[in-house]
Amino acid sequence: MAIAATSRAEAAAGGGFLAHQALYDLSLLKSRGSSSISSARGRILYSFSGSACEGYTSEFRQVSEMDGGDDKVTLSDLRSSSWEDAAGKTYRFKIDSRMNDVDQGPVDGVAERVGDHITVKLKQPQVKTFNLDGSVVFPTEQIEHIIAAAKEGKSILEQTVYDGSDNGEKVFNTMAVIGQPIRGDQTIASPDPSTESDVMKSTTRWPVTVSYFDHDAKPQDGEQTPVYAMSFELFENGVSRALVLDYNDFVISGALGKFNVKDSKPCK
Repeated sequence: MAIAATSRAEAAAGGGFLAHQALYDLSLLKSRGSSSISSARGRILYSFSGSACEGYTSEFRQVSEMDGGDDKVTLSDLRSSSWEDAAGKTYRFKIDSRMNDVDQGPVDGVAERVGDHITVKLKQPQVKTFNLDGSVVFPTEQIEHIIAAAKEGKSILEQTVYDGSDNGEKVFNTMAVIGQPIRGDQTIASPDPSTESDVMKSTTRWPVTVSYFDHDAKPQDGEQTPVYAMSFELFENGVSRALVLDYNDFVISGALGKFNVKDSKPCK
């Protein structure tokens, strides 16, 4: 056990992403305007594994219950799995979602970077092939670029992202706002399993807010409202804590309840 823990610590310290599993407890932070959401609860289970030589695998599940009053409760269950090679050339994804026990239809496909463009081949919800601009990045690549920008002291990073969400054809323009670095040895007001982990204690993190905009929508009056925004503290090894999910009408908090470092194979 000690040898395994040491090898994981060395892998984390040596750069790259840390293989881990994180459980976030969801709760309603605030409602805005005409939102009828009076309470919310749920969980996100996120599992990340792989390496720069074998690619990265992500497993994600979010189950949430929204109470709109008058017995209007919405139960949603979103599951996704993906694999992305470290060079950002290939992205395979599968997404399943249910709303009040009604299947919303699966999304299944693969995106390949070919020359100056990306070719997406969908199996579901329908067989379809289309191209995206070569400047588009995939989710793990997106985080990698944010960490690189943070280390360079940049405060703003704009990227166009494809993650296979919605019907598999959605592309988002994103803007990441990066705050000042937080050293691992700094005192923290609200510790959680990630900040208390021996592997993480010397790891720098940054407060980050990423706003997601509809790539195809035309801004009104010169300003575009994001579809949603995510705020979190991002560690330099890819782990996130202190999630805040802003859906405009309401805001959900995601507190890190459990955190486990997973075994990973070093590149040969």
